[in-house]
Amino acid sequence: MKALSRLWVIPAVLVVWEIAGRFLEDTDFPPPTTIVARMWELWFSGPISRVFLTDDAIENLLPSLGRMFSGWILASVIGVLLGVLLGRSRSAADYVNPLIEFGRAVPPPLLVPLFVVLFQVELTTQLATIVFGVIWPVLLNSIDGARAVDRTYTETATVFNLSRMQRLRVVVLPAASPKIFAGLRLSLSLALILMVITELIGGSNGIGYQLLQAQRSFDGAGVWAAIALLGVLGYVVNSLFVLAERRVLVWHRQATRNT
Repeated sequence: MKALSRLWVIPAVLVVWEIAGRFLEDTDFPPPTTIVARMWELWFSGPISRVFLTDDAIENLLPSLGRMFSGWILASVIGVLLGVLLGRSRSAADYVNPLIEFGRAVPPPLLVPLFVVLFQVELTTQLATIVFGVIWPVLLNSIDGARAVDRTYTETATVFNLSRMQRLRVVVLPAASPKIFAGLRLSLSLALILMVITELIGGSNGIGYQLLQAQRSFDGAGVWAAIALLGVLGYVVNSLFVLAERRVLVWHRQATRNT
């Protein structure tokens, strides 16, 4: 109820925005109704057989989502596996830590020219940029989670003669999963940002590319439509991830309440 009671701010802001936009009559600051109408025209006015998706939606929205989730999944798998292994080996983590600190300090967009030279394929370049920028929160949280496993758990696993792989699967991964999921959630937001950046820099399709084209053609409503779509997309993806996280980590919340 408290969350619902605070939702009045959203319609209030939209009403003020609508009034101000109609009063100013500035094409660079259109009212929300104009932005929604432009979104409908661009992406959601297609035939019912295609779930109302237009040609622009199929050519731009779907490739963007594919790149974002492909890069995020790849970075998540590598980050979790490598992070758990490094978290359980202090000596290995000490050797690799300088490289990790250096890598995470490099802004991913600056590496786009390098990836273009290395891969020479637009899709591979975009995926490499997303993976490079997304992997760090997953890797660091996985290292911290694996390193913070209660020693009692690992000693109990040793008593039961569990193999190294069994300890990782049965003890370490479940114990580290809260921190791992925190890294995955943060990386999902970064994946969306980097997806847009790669499309703005050197893409031939996608939401970012369409935003750039709208800007070049002085289509203010189209620019705001792309921005609004990205905001809605980020909110929906984050909400779905939180829902999945709650289902997967229900045991963790119950254990926390009992302690």
